[in-house]
Amino acid sequence: MSSQPELLNRRIVLGLSGGVACYKAADLLRELVRAGARVQVVMTEAATQFITPVTMQALSGEPVVVSQWDAREPNNMAHINLTRAADAILVAPASADFIAQIAQGRADELLALLCLARPLSRCALLLAPAMNREMWAHPATQRNVAQVQRDGAFVLGPAAGDQACGEIGDGRMLEAIELRDELVAFFQPKLLAGRSILITAGPTFEAIDPVRGITNHSSGKMGFALARAAAEAGARVTLVAGPVHLPTPRHVRRIDVTSARQMHDAVLPQAPRHDIFVATAAVADWRPASAGEEKLKKDGSGRPPAFELVENPDILATVARLPPEQRPWCVGFAAESHDLLRHAREKLQRKGIPLIVGNLGPATFGRDDNQLVLVDAHGEVELPVASKLTLARELVRVMAERYEARAA
Repeated sequence: MSSQPELLNRRIVLGLSGGVACYKAADLLRELVRAGARVQVVMTEAATQFITPVTMQALSGEPVVVSQWDAREPNNMAHINLTRAADAILVAPASADFIAQIAQGRADELLALLCLARPLSRCALLLAPAMNREMWAHPATQRNVAQVQRDGAFVLGPAAGDQACGEIGDGRMLEAIELRDELVAFFQPKLLAGRSILITAGPTFEAIDPVRGITNHSSGKMGFALARAAAEAGARVTLVAGPVHLPTPRHVRRIDVTSARQMHDAVLPQAPRHDIFVATAAVADWRPASAGEEKLKKDGSGRPPAFELVENPDILATVARLPPEQRPWCVGFAAESHDLLRHAREKLQRKGIPLIVGNLGPATFGRDDNQLVLVDAHGEVELPVASKLTLARELVRVMAERYEARAA
């Protein structure tokens, strides 16, 4: 399974309206091109006061269009020609005035004109607002945003934070990487639309004393990739994460925990509220019966301090044994060091679940790629080496198919 640029062969019109956030558009353009998109930049006259067409042309490799009277178009119909082959128009930044134009169906400049003239059925319009916090909060702006959404546009953001005027609040344009990822997500098939999915990710940490504990090398990257892929597929996602240093995927609700018991206590109330439960977390099987209140010190004897271990609750098995009306469709992960298929199949039967995803943990912990094997009652299917996000998207496809077919 090969990983390829996420926007390969996508044709995007990147529109810039007037605003200081135009400086972010250069980085956004580079990210879109790196992701494989072919990008045509269209700017309003106001946008050219903040960043030059020369810059955007150098980064895109395409002539930048500003005027609807641009004579380079053989028929002088840039507003028609630019959208007929486009998959989407992304306006970033989208100023308050530009959003007002779109809401009212006005076409004072080329960018608004081509948005109005685009084929609605196959050329999406995505708007990334950027304005002062008071402008964003103004009732007129909120009415206009609601109207463009009713008319089929997708509004990305805005974010909250420091603004160029020195104020702090809502209205910042999303960062370039966030907008790239939003555009990537937009094109993903919505295989889990209307579904809810609960995911555990990362290791757990079982305290021995205030400074030491039992844990493992799991980075959480596979679980976080799966959370992102599920959100891209339209699911409502809750992610219960052990102690990891990873950013929360956009549109994902995150619950942070440390120990296996904390993860168990977070998952159990959530499980009946979700359609699918995926246990990717590498949960410690054992914990100290009691943690020392002070650091356990060496006593000069050469012998380590003795402490008793007790078994942690089995989160996946507990969820799989919930009453049918409360039980989500369950998927487990088996990170093994050897005999992967044998251990995965034993775990499938022991947990009583329909699907186990196996991998050799020591070979993939912390890496950005992985190799998986899907094990169920009928056999095994190997997923060859690919990025964890690519594998996560394939897992989402498999889970969506099997979830829908479960009662057939």
